[in-house]
Amino acid sequence: MTAAICPSRIAWLAGHVLPHEPALRQWLAGRGPGALSACEIDDIVQDTYAALVSLAAVDHIDAPRAYLFTTARSILLQQLRRAKVVQIEAVADIERLRVEDQHTPERHMSAHQELRRLHALLAALPGKCREAFVLRRVEGLTQREIAARMGISENTVEKHVGKALRLLTDAMGRGDSPGADSFMEQVDDIDGRRNVR
Repeated sequence: MTAAICPSRIAWLAGHVLPHEPALRQWLAGRGPGALSACEIDDIVQDTYAALVSLAAVDHIDAPRAYLFTTARSILLQQLRRAKVVQIEAVADIERLRVEDQHTPERHMSAHQELRRLHALLAALPGKCREAFVLRRVEGLTQREIAARMGISENTVEKHVGKALRLLTDAMGRGDSPGADSFMEQVDDIDGRRNVR
């Protein structure tokens, strides 16, 4: 016979975890190795609830949704390890599983560093190029609105935004820092080609 579940734990599960069950089921269906059957998803969800009920306390859980997804991912990994035959695709797929809403200090710091890097790369773009890009991608203005504000043609706005995207994408992909020779050479190359025309 199992022990009775504390009423406060039931209330916590109902208020903080149960609302996320549909998203968890969808996540499992879309990200599980291969195609998880409805029965396998049910088993993982049930085992996840059992794990949450068996915790000594839940007051340390600041992000119940992320905790739910992390617990389910752990159970899925355990099931794969216990399976006698695991398809190679399943092993590759499980490595790509990422739990949503993980707000770890490391991820926060990494995102903050990337944002600073992007800001510095934006600042290194040529003035008109940067202005058109920020108006389009940050402020959400249309090409027509940007053209009117900057006093240039819509075609020129499109070229400036495209150039900024190309430079930023290439720099981010290479891991360039602002002012890096390769980034500045690419800016100069594109500017030089524009001036030759």
